[in-house]
Amino acid sequence: MNTSVNSEVWSGTWVAERLGVALDGDDRLRDLLGLALRRNPKRAHLLVSNVLGKHVPQSPAVVYGHGVDLGRRVRALLGDEEARRAVVLGYAETATGLGHAVADGLALAPYLHSTRRPVPGVARAGGFEESHSHATSHLLLPEDPALLAGDGALVLVDDEFSTGNTVLNTIRDLHARHPRRRYVVVALVDMRSAADAGRLEEFARGIGARVDLVAAAGGTVRLPEDVLAKGQALVARHEAEADGARTADGHAAPDGRAASDARTAPAGAGTGAGAGAGAVPSAAAAPVVRVPLDWPEDLPDGGRHGFTPAHRARLEDALPALADRIAAALPDGARRVLVLGFEELMYAPLRLAVALEERLAAPGTDEERTADGGPAADEGLTAEGRAEEGRTGVGARAGTRAEVRYSTTTRSPVLAVDDPGYAIRTRLVFPAHDDPDDGPGERYAYNVAGAGFDAVVAVVDSVADTPALHAPGGLVDRLAAHTGSVLLAVVPSYVPPYARPALPALPSPRPRCTAVPYAAPQTPERPAMLPDPLRGPAFSSYAPDEVGWLLQDLSHVRLEAPTEEREEAVQSGGAHYAESLPVEYQPSERYQELFHAALRASAARIARAVGTVTETVLAERSGSGARTGSGGGGGDTSGRRPVLVSLARAGTPVGVLMRRWALHRHGLDLPHYAVSIVRGRGIDANALRWLAAHHDPADVVFVDGWTGKGAITRELADAIREFEKSDGVTGFDPEIAVLADPGSCVRTYGTREDFLIPSACLNSTVSGLVSRTVLRADLVGEHDFHGAKFYRELAGSDVSGAFLDAVSAHFEEVYEAVDAQVAKVLATDRTPTWEGWAAVERISEEYGIHDVNLVKPGVGETTRVLLRRVPWKILARAGAGADLDHVRLLAEQRGVPVEEVAELPYSCVGLIHPRYTRGATGADGRTVTAR
Repeated sequence: MNTSVNSEVWSGTWVAERLGVALDGDDRLRDLLGLALRRNPKRAHLLVSNVLGKHVPQSPAVVYGHGVDLGRRVRALLGDEEARRAVVLGYAETATGLGHAVADGLALAPYLHSTRRPVPGVARAGGFEESHSHATSHLLLPEDPALLAGDGALVLVDDEFSTGNTVLNTIRDLHARHPRRRYVVVALVDMRSAADAGRLEEFARGIGARVDLVAAAGGTVRLPEDVLAKGQALVARHEAEADGARTADGHAAPDGRAASDARTAPAGAGTGAGAGAGAVPSAAAAPVVRVPLDWPEDLPDGGRHGFTPAHRARLEDALPALADRIAAALPDGARRVLVLGFEELMYAPLRLAVALEERLAAPGTDEERTADGGPAADEGLTAEGRAEEGRTGVGARAGTRAEVRYSTTTRSPVLAVDDPGYAIRTRLVFPAHDDPDDGPGERYAYNVAGAGFDAVVAVVDSVADTPALHAPGGLVDRLAAHTGSVLLAVVPSYVPPYARPALPALPSPRPRCTAVPYAAPQTPERPAMLPDPLRGPAFSSYAPDEVGWLLQDLSHVRLEAPTEEREEAVQSGGAHYAESLPVEYQPSERYQELFHAALRASAARIARAVGTVTETVLAERSGSGARTGSGGGGGDTSGRRPVLVSLARAGTPVGVLMRRWALHRHGLDLPHYAVSIVRGRGIDANALRWLAAHHDPADVVFVDGWTGKGAITRELADAIREFEKSDGVTGFDPEIAVLADPGSCVRTYGTREDFLIPSACLNSTVSGLVSRTVLRADLVGEHDFHGAKFYRELAGSDVSGAFLDAVSAHFEEVYEAVDAQVAKVLATDRTPTWEGWAAVERISEEYGIHDVNLVKPGVGETTRVLLRRVPWKILARAGAGADLDHVRLLAEQRGVPVEEVAELPYSCVGLIHPRYTRGATGADGRTVTAR
């Protein structure tokens, strides 16, 4: 059965008869392809795909299904292990949607498509030429500059494989930059000659790589020697005849030229699928309705800058609601609907169309399709018949079942001929509306005019939602003349955060934190080399592969002093709290029992939080991570690998656990370092310089234990901004991943509950026997790391390993719970609300403190107050239970009152004395004087 828009006759007959062009090969070729003539000086003929969704409106399920099937074949060819390391690359403009569907079928790999739209602020990672195209230059603009730098298989997807020149140019460019051992070429049809096939094989041998080919069908195109000249003459003659006919009818084109397409209507032309190149518009233009999609925030609209499996999961979750919004906006009685994509924007409209097709679920559609995806409803049905079908139906909003078709606009100029044996029956012409870099020009929508669509849903990105789109003669205007209703759905044009225009800073305490791109460091002159990280057992009780400390060892220096002496020095001499250390708290036997009881009770809960935050990081930073319902490991490990950088010292046990999770479940050996950050002084700039010299800053993920009111979150954001200014090194993302975020201060967390994390109960003895970090001018020079001490003498009390092992022992049993939680987290709006800060402000005023820096919210921060400060009182949420047993014990030992509060957003809050305690310090680390 024929799969084109035409009935009975093969849609390549007209060209074949006039030019002598023939298709030889698989029986399916004529089902998959028709023929048309290009207005192109380089190639006369055009292979018109019936299942690509570009020139021929087709069932979206058929279009998507062909790509997914090819992707599954690629996955079977590579095997899962190699598929995880692969990258899929689609070609603009015609194969951006097909390539993305192939990536969906492959499932394990990220996707990127070439583009002809430069994006300011995004560096070019490669490019190549498509010699036969009307627009030859392709750009590669991945958000992650290392996306194409791996050595896994590169899967190249195009709609047709004709000469192989485009693929050769691509491999040549990318192989010179990042050699790899394997390439896979994917196409709907392989139409190379024997000579072209041999040329690719010879090229592959020359670079020492394997090149495989996966196609839905294969064959060759037989062309007579004079086909180009004959084709150009045929195009010119036909267009002249068409223009003459239109001029005789008195229809002038808007620019004064005779109309050759559906810029205006030729009198007497039909309105059905057999209508001519200039189909008659409706008497009155259709109304235009804008559909608010509510597209998920920061979800890419396609693969221009990369699209990961995590992005795919977010889109899958959102699609039903997006389709519902479109369906609700359709007019009553709409029985035949076209979803029209926009040039390179093929994937998002395609997925919307698939979801809409499922939503409207036309009866009989599946049975009426051929095995090759041919839409029987398109065959031989006149516009009058379709209109009558629509008039006798009920509205889409009332539950109508409707037929959905999908195609996209294009740059490609193709002759339109009103003949059943020709693939392009009608052509709408309109000006470019996305301010293209190569200047203004014509754009086209084929087989839309006269096709009897009751409604057209035009899907464009926000860059293309311009006055030119809506102007007289623009796309919306052209569509409105040929359908009963035009709906406009605008998808936000995704731009990597670092390339977005700067926004005005939000007032503290809610600063905007935006990542910046990686660039080769342009640093002031500095010493040639910073020292290697310190590692256990020489420094810390952690195993050497668990963490590298970007610190200097100050174990030989006496830095400890009683709290009162430390604060007296701070108060009298203006010293900073980080210039000395508190005496390490030695827990009583009763307190140690509480710690072990708390660990036994909470280890599984902590394991779930560790798994959730790690999988979230892997999903968002590397395209890896949990797959909903996977149960027992084996998540995708493709893409780049994060570099964990914990904020010493509370963040370090969490960083070690996150590293263990990634290794245990995914076999990922993630680098992990610990660095110093000091309130009022910022992060250790030399540590950042070391990281930038050894890793891509864009890979760095900062890790901390928990958030209180978000002071360190703001401190880090400010410090990164200052570092960018001072060193010119960009790419560090100030976002922090934490185990617990009760204050709603970050986007990446294991839980937002305020519960006891046993590592907060102790100091160095649960943190590898390492002290808090120290920053003092006589000890830390301009080119030194910040310092810390290794308390070897406390080895007998060390429970660092016991804590890690107790939590790690629960990893496997929480896999399923973690997968479910990650899916929920990734689908949730995780924008920080800073509600913790608001609560701290309220408590500060209610208790007459008037300084938020003296209010320490959450179990972890309250514990620190009791261990390191001179506390005033503890606020405990009524009914908080065993999570606060250690807090109550510490408060009892220090004579600090515990006040139960009925409504408290945290389990507990520690208050430092607002007037008299020398241990009270402000945001800059200095003593807060009495008021």
